[in-house]
Amino acid sequence: MKYDVKLELENRVEEYSFRDVAKQANGAAWLRSGDTVILATVVIDETEIVKDDFLPLTVQYIEKTYAAGKIPGGFFKRETKPSDFETLTSRIVDRSLRPLFPKGFGYPTQITILVFSADSESDLQVLALNAASAALYTSNIDINTSVCAVRAGKINGELVMNPTLSQMKDSTLDLYLCGTKKELLMIEMRSFGGEKVELNEMFIDPMLDPTMGIAPATMFSSHVSNAMGEDELINVFEKAEQVLFAANAKYEELFLAYKKETLSIEYKAHQINDVMVSYLRENHLDEVRAAMHNMAKSERSTALRGLRKKILLEKEEWVEIELKDALEKVKKEEVRAQILNEKIRADGRGLTQIRPISISTNVLPSAHSSCLFTRGGTQALVVLTMGGAKDAQMFETLTQEGTQNENFMVHYNFSGFAVGEASPVVGTKRRELGHGNLAKRALEPITNLDGQTVRLVSEILESNGSSSMATVCGGYMALKAADIETSDVIAGIAMGMVSDGEKYAILSDIMGLEDHDGDMDFKVTGSKDGITAMQMDIKLGGISLNVLKEALYQAKEGRAHIIDIMIEAEKEIEFNDGVLPSTDFFHIDPGFIGEIIGQAGKTIREIIEKFEVAIDIDKKDGKVKITGKNKTGVAGARGHIEDIVNTPKVAKIKYEVGAKYEGTVKKIVEFGAFIELPDGTDGLLHISKVADHKVEKVSDVLSEGEKIRVEILEFKGNKISLGRA
Repeated sequence: MKYDVKLELENRVEEYSFRDVAKQANGAAWLRSGDTVILATVVIDETEIVKDDFLPLTVQYIEKTYAAGKIPGGFFKRETKPSDFETLTSRIVDRSLRPLFPKGFGYPTQITILVFSADSESDLQVLALNAASAALYTSNIDINTSVCAVRAGKINGELVMNPTLSQMKDSTLDLYLCGTKKELLMIEMRSFGGEKVELNEMFIDPMLDPTMGIAPATMFSSHVSNAMGEDELINVFEKAEQVLFAANAKYEELFLAYKKETLSIEYKAHQINDVMVSYLRENHLDEVRAAMHNMAKSERSTALRGLRKKILLEKEEWVEIELKDALEKVKKEEVRAQILNEKIRADGRGLTQIRPISISTNVLPSAHSSCLFTRGGTQALVVLTMGGAKDAQMFETLTQEGTQNENFMVHYNFSGFAVGEASPVVGTKRRELGHGNLAKRALEPITNLDGQTVRLVSEILESNGSSSMATVCGGYMALKAADIETSDVIAGIAMGMVSDGEKYAILSDIMGLEDHDGDMDFKVTGSKDGITAMQMDIKLGGISLNVLKEALYQAKEGRAHIIDIMIEAEKEIEFNDGVLPSTDFFHIDPGFIGEIIGQAGKTIREIIEKFEVAIDIDKKDGKVKITGKNKTGVAGARGHIEDIVNTPKVAKIKYEVGAKYEGTVKKIVEFGAFIELPDGTDGLLHISKVADHKVEKVSDVLSEGEKIRVEILEFKGNKISLGRA
């Protein structure tokens, strides 16, 4: 392959070819970085045009398993349903490139990104966007702006731009920044915890090995919360922004020579009827304002539809679709003007005011825990289920060997009834996957799972803005309602902005109307001290760091207000003790572990079966973790173990053939009886040795618990053969 352009970027080299493959596409870029090879193509359908302001853009990021020398796992040996990573990457590329298209570009457009080769160090999300942008920039579509991504990590306290995947394993920050050579367009960020802690533990679970109840040694890891402060984050933005701007300047300079001749195509942006707009302002402005004050989307739509019908009776010659556009324009202007000029929002709130919040925990009696979180017209029912290590989600990636396990999951579901729409419930959409992933990134750093698997499911029952942030708040409360240890209190808030180019206003806790008619959707999650995750999309072409800093600190104030309400709600939690799995931790003298496990695992297996628990024992420091279906079983198992530990040890007896002892009949079987000797060791008294005459049934001669004198006859490996003394 001959490469046209080679770029030496921060900690990475990229090589591009624009003329050798996929020549029938409107634009194509073959990108190599390290041993990773990606092809991105852009194709538009010039025969069809969507005649509204919606851009019919589809982005598909597709990984081929042969790229890493793998064959797909499972029954089907070809790539089928996209993985979560592929879907989330497609969504990131879409959100980054969509703002570049000219207004009125209504042609269906397909961007396809194929990973043909992947090494273990390449950042595929960064390279996917860079390749797609290169294909779009050099295509024959009239787009003359380059967009690229930069990832920033914090490794051993040092900021690293474009780190390798190996470096990111030790990073406490994951910042994905996207923009042009002048402006930031999108931010995805999460703060991991502190250093990873690994424990070598023996995991004992009868579900894994029903014969022994003992599974191989398992590694557990946990994170210490380390939310990043606003000032530190702004400093990272400043440095990452410089790298981003410089990279885009290089792209545009070097790619320009390979740009195809621009297509001559027609744009179909809606032309708003100015006569209708003037008529509405002069005659129906109060009614438009009244409609926009309806907080629910369904109520607002009904009010505007009623106003349209009324006006069409007055102006029978008018076309309803044109009137609808004119009404939408007037409504949007009024929403924005009221915010900018009067500092009052459509629902009467001030710019920083948070909507009323109510929190009810454990409203579902049969679930492990639940929280009904309501903020204004947005309501999320978040339900938590706890499981063991075997319940983790298994998945594979191109850049990692073997199967990975995910033991903290957040699933977000949005049904049409939440916004008053009569639509069926279908499969998970990209938006639902993205919102669930954001909530997961927000909560995971502060959650101590201790080897458990936790699944949070957020059912959105009502939506008027920021249901993803309601999921974060409700998710935290569900964790506390399940008595799961967390290192901090985490809340989420959605910020917005309205700007006319000169003045701007930043809005806290935006509702759906402000998201639709505003210029920014900025979601921030974290504690009172810092940020764990954030996501930002800019609609007006970019944002300055000064405005971003102001938004971050305004979000911090709003978060603190929400956290105070959540802390008060924590005091009212009543646990679902009847169904809530329980976990207990304590320490024992490691010298007693042999007695707890017993001969061939017999004692520990008896405890597990009797109390219906799983037990982890750290053989080095004697740490014991007991997990069960309820507190009663866990308490019983702990008591049993403590009885073993607190019972004075009987010195082991060195048995010899011919020695005689008093033993206890422990268990009667068809072929004899097991006799417990003085130090707890078991021996077998065969049916032929039970008495001095032939015995048909051992139970005719002996009974369990009976004391008898026995003699050591012989040793067979670890087994002792006994006779009557």
